[in-house]
Amino acid sequence: MPVIVIFGAAVRPDGSPSTTLLRRVQAAAVFGRRFDRPLYVPSGAVGRFGASEASVMAELLIELGVPEASILREETGRDTLSSARAVARLLHERGDAGPVYAVSSAYHLPRCVLLLRLAGLRARAGRPPPFPAAQRFRTRWYWRLRELAALPWDAALMLALRLAGRV
Repeated sequence: MPVIVIFGAAVRPDGSPSTTLLRRVQAAAVFGRRFDRPLYVPSGAVGRFGASEASVMAELLIELGVPEASILREETGRDTLSSARAVARLLHERGDAGPVYAVSSAYHLPRCVLLLRLAGLRARAGRPPPFPAAQRFRTRWYWRLRELAALPWDAALMLALRLAGRV
C-alpha cells in the first residue's frame, strides 16, 4: 500500500491552517489520486496554537474527500527530524513497507526524503505544491538557504541515532 507522508507547518492562532500547511495537504490529496487506496500520514505535533498540525491536516484531507480510515495521524513530530523518526517508527510497527512518498514544500522535500530513507523507509518525493506566484524572491531564497544548513545537520543526527539503535 502506498504511504503519503505529509510534513507539517504552522497552525494559525485561530486553529486554521497556515497557507503553507493548506498547500501541502492539497498537493498530497492531488498526488494521492494516482493510487488505488493510499494511506495518508500527516505528521506534526501541537505547536504554538490550536490543535496538532496532524489533526488539522487530517480534517483538511477529510474535507477533500479522503476517507477517515485512510488517514493515520502522527502527532508527536515537533520538527522535520522528529517527524521522520516518528513516522518511520509508526510504519515499521505497522509493517507498512511502502513505497513511502514524502509531500512538503519543494525547498523542504529533499531533506524529508533523505531523513525517511536514513530511517529505513523506501522513500521518494511526492509532488510538492507549486510556488505561490506572489511569494517574494527573497523569501524563497531564505528557505532554500536554511535547508542548505539543516539538511546535513539533520542527516548527521539521523545517522547517529540509527547507529545508536534509536530509529
